[in-house]
Amino acid sequence: MRTTIIVDADACPVKREIVEVARKLLAPVLMVASYDHFIAPEEGVRIVQVDRSDQSVDLYISNHVARGDIVVTQDFGLAAIVLGKGALAISPRGQLYDNGNIDYLMERRHELAKRRRAGGKTKGPKALTGEDRSYFQQNLTKVLVSRQEFDEP
Repeated sequence: MRTTIIVDADACPVKREIVEVARKLLAPVLMVASYDHFIAPEEGVRIVQVDRSDQSVDLYISNHVARGDIVVTQDFGLAAIVLGKGALAISPRGQLYDNGNIDYLMERRHELAKRRRAGGKTKGPKALTGEDRSYFQQNLTKVLVSRQEFDEP
């Protein structure tokens, strides 16, 4: 079965990098976004748009991901779901989510949400740099190549 790169595309800052890697390695790309986000059609990229409720993209991806696919997401909850389905998950900064770090990331997200609900302040993520984009592209390439080698008969 062919590895597909599935993108949680609503707020994904590395769409261009994903398409570049996918073209070089002849991998199909599925970008999933709500109707609030325009994604220009491109060769090799299938676009699915879903309603604007806050979990629609996550639900679509979790219902369509297959074992061995690669999911690009910033959402730790979605990453945990796709890991449970045998897919790989990577952040737009190139961090691989795995069973060794996802529990910590989910717990940290929960703690920060509790702090915000109590009126506390938390910092948002740093702006994405060119170095971050390059690191993401290198890691996505490495993961995709290893998946494609695994996929060969």
